[in-house]
Amino acid sequence: MLTLDDAQRISAAARAAALEHGWTMVIAVVDDGGHLITLERMDGTQKGSVRVAEQKARTAILFKRPTKLLEDAVLKGRTVMMTLPDVICLEGGVPLVRDGVHLGAIGVSGATSAEDGVVAARGVAALG
Repeated sequence: MLTLDDAQRISAAARAAALEHGWTMVIAVVDDGGHLITLERMDGTQKGSVRVAEQKARTAILFKRPTKLLEDAVLKGRTVMMTLPDVICLEGGVPLVRDGVHLGAIGVSGATSAEDGVVAARGVAALG
């Protein structure tokens, strides 16, 4: 199970990565059912990124894969991926896996997709 302490540690690590790069971000952490555990919007981040970060996290856990894989599929011509219900095909959502068990996911939005992915990866690394 992903605990509140886990989610806060993951979010703090992601926030630290964003600050190191001078990026403002929204960071969402969800449980294994896609339900929000933590959400933070750094000062100055556009409000629209709140929903995007949440949806990236939900997509990552519900499909048990990083959202970058979905974005890559679309870029290779599989535009039908964009018609899947409640799916966002943008990098920045990554499942949180411990001992082979999918515990939840992190979703990050606020900069470019690649930059969102960098910040999400730092959060994932904090799971341990």
